[in-house]
Amino acid sequence: MLTVASDIDVLARFGRALADPIRCRILLALRQAPAHPADLADTLGISRTRLSNHLACLRDCGLVVAVPDGRRTRYELADERLGRALDDLRAAVVAVEADRSCPDADAKGCC
Repeated sequence: MLTVASDIDVLARFGRALADPIRCRILLALRQAPAHPADLADTLGISRTRLSNHLACLRDCGLVVAVPDGRRTRYELADERLGRALDDLRAAVVAVEADRSCPDADAKGCC
């Protein structure tokens, strides 16, 4: 059981970042490779303003960092372990979903 405030805060920040599909898409894109905001906006098909707001949230959550790149700024995951964590979390959720079975499926017509 998590009782240390800092552990709980870290998980809450991660959860807040994953709570929005656009932020999830940004994290998954950055998992593949660092990117400049204009390129990310084009890849994701969203406006640069909207992307900027989501990048600010991800920076505040400590999940991405802005790296000066000449006159531009490149974004990347704050730590390479975040990419592995995203992969592990996705795999765990998919595995649990695949294993889920409802014992009353036939009677209730669900699942």
